[in-house]
Amino acid sequence: MRIRLLAFASAADALGAAELELDLEPGSRVADLRERLECEHPRLAPLWPRLAVAVDGRLVRPEEALAEGVEVALLPPVSGGSGSAENAERVRTALVDGPIETDRVIEGISGPGRGAVVVFLGTVRNQHAGQKVTQLTYSAYRPMARAALEAIAADLEAAHEGLRAAIVHRLGEVGVGEASVVIATSSPHRAAAYEANRTALERLKTEVPIWKREHYAGGEAVWREEEPLGAVGQR
Repeated sequence: MRIRLLAFASAADALGAAELELDLEPGSRVADLRERLECEHPRLAPLWPRLAVAVDGRLVRPEEALAEGVEVALLPPVSGGSGSAENAERVRTALVDGPIETDRVIEGISGPGRGAVVVFLGTVRNQHAGQKVTQLTYSAYRPMARAALEAIAADLEAAHEGLRAAIVHRLGEVGVGEASVVIATSSPHRAAAYEANRTALERLKTEVPIWKREHYAGGEAVWREEEPLGAVGQR
């Protein structure tokens, strides 16, 4: 049987490709795929304890059986830390390939019945661990990332009556001082808006497959992979 293999961030570097077509024995499991990849691509072996594996956008365990035509994604820990919103009237969640329209995000969650509006704006710092940062590059497993962002926003709105939430993350190259993520929450009362905004950020850092590569003034570039994805890892 044939599967489509996707790899992201450091996993793609170790594999030597972002996408491969592989032929496997019928009845193969994720664990069998791991064994083969570690044999054929030794640089992947040290990464496996940190990787999550998704099959058709769903996190799975090593014993998961694979089927003809599935899409398997190798997902390193995320950074913690196509392009425009589909709903022109309200931006709830989006991945964008250019500057984030912060005013539009805020406008979409504001309203006369919601007196508290909280906005978190995450921007690129000019240094990290004593090194000068020149820019960041963000990449994502887009279908899964979109679904995860939407789930976070929907959960927040369901948990607080009258609350509205929006999360927009930028992909591609982002320069120092530019916004990489905007999280906006509004509510009739400030406590719910504050709580929801913080919760959105914490969940974003652990549930959404977005990776960050830091570029330094000396020419070096490093993947910042810190938070294992979700509750299901491949250990």
